[in-house]
Amino acid sequence: MPVVEQYARAHILTDDTQDDQEDVAVPVVLRYDPLADPREVRIGLPGAREWAFPRSLLEQGLRAPAGTGDVRVWPCGRVQAVVELHSAHGVSVVQFETRVLIRFLRRTYRAAATAAAVAHR
Repeated sequence: MPVVEQYARAHILTDDTQDDQEDVAVPVVLRYDPLADPREVRIGLPGAREWAFPRSLLEQGLRAPAGTGDVRVWPCGRVQAVVELHSAHGVSVVQFETRVLIRFLRRTYRAAATAAAVAHR
């Protein structure tokens, strides 16, 4: 089945970030499994932290601020987007290039269509 897994680099700012830390991009993984939940995407951060949230939230957040709970997404200028993740341990702000998220979303829609076609055979 068409599971989508896309690796990307993103800038992460957390409550634990020290002022003297360098602002470097770190590897993250974007995942989508239409069989597990066709409406959900996942972001895997370094340290085995993974967040699941609606794919529609990611799509909406690329155009305008979206989300009110633990996950919020908004455009940041013309070429970047921010995903803000809240937990009991604090807040992580993950900054992506918008084109990376758009490419991921396109792949998820193709995977969902393939999964639906296979299911209807």
